[in-house]
Amino acid sequence: MDTPQSFEEFWPYYVSQHRDPRCRWMHFAGTSLAMGCLAVSPVVPAAALAAPVFGYGFAWIGHFVFEKNRPASFRRPLWSFMGDWRMYFDIWTGKVDI
Repeated sequence: MDTPQSFEEFWPYYVSQHRDPRCRWMHFAGTSLAMGCLAVSPVVPAAALAAPVFGYGFAWIGHFVFEKNRPASFRRPLWSFMGDWRMYFDIWTGKVDI
């Protein structure tokens, strides 16, 4: 991958690292669980600590088990985080299948 200069340049690489629908499903599930943790954290404060464990844990399992690649978050954490949310939205809106 050439060094991207913007998120828009990074996005095609991000997509290429999520070809397996099981990996995309793991991202979707992890992000959904992380949001649930954050939603209940005002009542159960420790749930906020579980949010990144679910979010990244599920995504990284998807990469190591299904994609057989290293998560993009290891090299580009901010753009990868942005990519997770874009892919999550694209799954919800039907632009990406899981």
